[in-house]
Amino acid sequence: MKKIKDKEVRWGVLGVGDVCEKKSAPAMNLVENSRLVAVMRRNEEKVRDFAHRHQVPKWYTDADELINDPEVNAIYIATPPHVHKGLTLKAAAAGKPVYVEKPMARTFDECKEMLAACEAADVPLYVAYYRRTLPHFVKIKELIQEGVIGDIRYVNIQMNQVLVPEVVRNLDNNWRVNPEMAGGGYFYDLASHQLDFLDFALGPIKSAKGFKSNQAGIYEAEDMVTAAFEFESGVMGTGSWCFSSGEVSSVDHTSIIGSKGQISYETFGAGKFILETDSGKKESFEFDLPNHIQYFLIQSIVSDLLGEGSSPSTGESAARTNWVMEEIGR
Repeated sequence: MKKIKDKEVRWGVLGVGDVCEKKSAPAMNLVENSRLVAVMRRNEEKVRDFAHRHQVPKWYTDADELINDPEVNAIYIATPPHVHKGLTLKAAAAGKPVYVEKPMARTFDECKEMLAACEAADVPLYVAYYRRTLPHFVKIKELIQEGVIGDIRYVNIQMNQVLVPEVVRNLDNNWRVNPEMAGGGYFYDLASHQLDFLDFALGPIKSAKGFKSNQAGIYEAEDMVTAAFEFESGVMGTGSWCFSSGEVSSVDHTSIIGSKGQISYETFGAGKFILETDSGKKESFEFDLPNHIQYFLIQSIVSDLLGEGSSPSTGESAARTNWVMEEIGR
């Protein structure tokens, strides 16, 4: 794959919405040999305001203009998923590396088209599954590889969230529960992070089945999903996701069960987890998280683009997560 020749990654961002305020875009100016030089949003008032507040020298209301800006040599697509494929194909055609928000696309077929376009253009494709670089998740993977909890037997994901009507009242603006824009509902938005980390920690999932339902009937997308899956390694997995539970049932809990112990964590909580072993050891690990949560992943991407390292979250790994979610939702 082509690398950045001039030893500096100059980012152009398509779709500077909420995710760009703190999670991602500011980190592009903090990582060494990286600069945010241009942003784009269709609303001129909002994109101009973003550029002013974040001291970005250029702003656009047209995606093509930013993609073809000669100063921009890497593209970050921070839009909802329904335009990820189209913008990725345009960026690849312009010969520019692509960093796209998660989920990678609405469907596995769209992911495959994105991969093919970037391969044909010889440009790398990355996806914003930043948990692959956060210190507590990296530590969990290390403990598994070191055999601290023995041979891994199975994993269990449990996620319940309260339905908050005011969040979904204006369904035209809430793309996360619009399958035409997101591919699914909150399952695609949140479970994608959980399943992608398990791919990182335990390897690819080779088969998955599940059931989905719209129980509350507030929006079109599914609000209840159950699943069973198997990793290539033989590790088994189960999961349940309910986005219309009572407050007393709210939970974000994943357990990785081994032959000698277990690791438990929240995917969307603070940077901590609990290790328990048959020897009677129970230890709580806690790590500081970066102020801009995508910092370490962006750092790894810049390092990869400059030929100085590699990034753990690629189009290929992210496409696998889309495939798993699609298999579960069939």
